[in-house]
Amino acid sequence: MQTPPLAPKTARLTIGELAARSGVPVSALRFYERRGLLASERTAGNQRRYARDALRRVTFIRMSQQLGIPLSEIQEVLGLLPEGRTPTEEDWARISHCWHDDLSARIRRLEDLRDRLAECIGCGCMSLGSCALANPGDALSQEGPGARRLAGP
Repeated sequence: MQTPPLAPKTARLTIGELAARSGVPVSALRFYERRGLLASERTAGNQRRYARDALRRVTFIRMSQQLGIPLSEIQEVLGLLPEGRTPTEEDWARISHCWHDDLSARIRRLEDLRDRLAECIGCGCMSLGSCALANPGDALSQEGPGARRLAGP
């Protein structure tokens, strides 16, 4: 498939151009639009046209997904961007900071898992009642009988 030519600098991007520039499939762009993460205008022929800053939005969405952030949270934070103008570097930095504390906590949990993983696998306990990694202090027993979802602190 040949990459569509880019529109002039002042023109809006077609969905094919946005897909080519972002590396995101057209189907994903349509999905993002249905979910309210991305907006387009329609031509008289009902073709989508995207503002040039849509490329940054798509990149932000993809990077956020790679960090494990759910689309619902991404949508919420994208809603903090200004309407009617292209977001600035400061706007992007501000919304990126929304996940700073959550990402720091995830990093701490991953480091803890990394540091204790060999100990856990090596112990062979296979018991949630005594596993210091999966169920520290048997905290899940306080939630009653039955299976419990493993979650960070």
